[in-house]
Amino acid sequence: MRSTQRNSLLIGLICAAVATWTCAGEWAGPGRAEAQPKPKKDQKKDQPKPATPSDQPVEEGEIEMGGEEDEKPAGPATGVDEGEIEMDPEEGGKEPSLEADTASTEAESERAVKASTAKLAGGRLSWQDIVVVVRKPFLKVRRAELLPFVATTMNDNIIRHFSAGAQANYYVTDVLAFGIEGQYFQYQYREPFDLVARQARRLPTVNKYNWSAVVNFHYVPVYGKFAVLDKHIITWESFITAGVGVTQSEVLPRDTTFPGFTNYLVTPHVGASMRFFLFKWLTVSFAVRDYMFVDQYEPTNRTADMNASAADAKKNADPSFINNVMFQIGASFWLPTSFEYTTFR
Repeated sequence: MRSTQRNSLLIGLICAAVATWTCAGEWAGPGRAEAQPKPKKDQKKDQPKPATPSDQPVEEGEIEMGGEEDEKPAGPATGVDEGEIEMDPEEGGKEPSLEADTASTEAESERAVKASTAKLAGGRLSWQDIVVVVRKPFLKVRRAELLPFVATTMNDNIIRHFSAGAQANYYVTDVLAFGIEGQYFQYQYREPFDLVARQARRLPTVNKYNWSAVVNFHYVPVYGKFAVLDKHIITWESFITAGVGVTQSEVLPRDTTFPGFTNYLVTPHVGASMRFFLFKWLTVSFAVRDYMFVDQYEPTNRTADMNASAADAKKNADPSFINNVMFQIGASFWLPTSFEYTTFR
């Protein structure tokens, strides 16, 4: 009986020890490592690949690191990385080409620009052929100008004068010139001359101009060009003129029974002109000139007993300052008829 109890007690102790050892292995605490037997060399090939950090279970109290770079978001496989912009090809399936766009632009530029470039014998371009500012198409330096013109009075409402004249100028530089001018006048009474005689019962006192000769100095401060109907380019310039000369005037007696007399008047003048270039040897000009002088008029108290002679009338003449403003139009002929450029473009 005792032997049977002793055997039962032994069996119970053994079972309790086995149960205690099993529980201790299953409930091992955090940070606790168990020793494992070292694998043999012939068992390395069959040993499974160690799991990645993302596959390993995370123990309590630890922070999982890594694993994000290897993971890719689920979605359609477009082949475009995150942060890049996908450019769709043009219609027709053709990819854009920088070379093709450049070639097309150059071809259009060649068609739009029609310019001929001078080349040297070796086929190379010269720096002299690079044009920065277009040269003037007309040069006047060391050339003579012959300018016939016609003119008319602009500011006299009693008597109008027409004139035909000519100028001869020489250009020392392209903007400076000097020359001479001569005019011959013809006169015509205007309507107010008769109206004053009828209404006031007296004739106006007037003088006519016979001729004038002056010395001119010209300066060209303005040069330009403009397009006509977007097809033709016309160049022009504006210049000012000043000079001095002499003018002969003649008294027109109110009473034709008395003789008239003539005056020689010192005549300074100023003016402005505009010239248009048509050819290398021909230009057209328009001008306004103010000829200034002090003229001598017939005395008002001229009778058979007083100032009857021309000498007495001239001695007692009435002076008056006159501005004889005239408009001129003429055509210039240039000598020599051509010119050569002496500087690079």
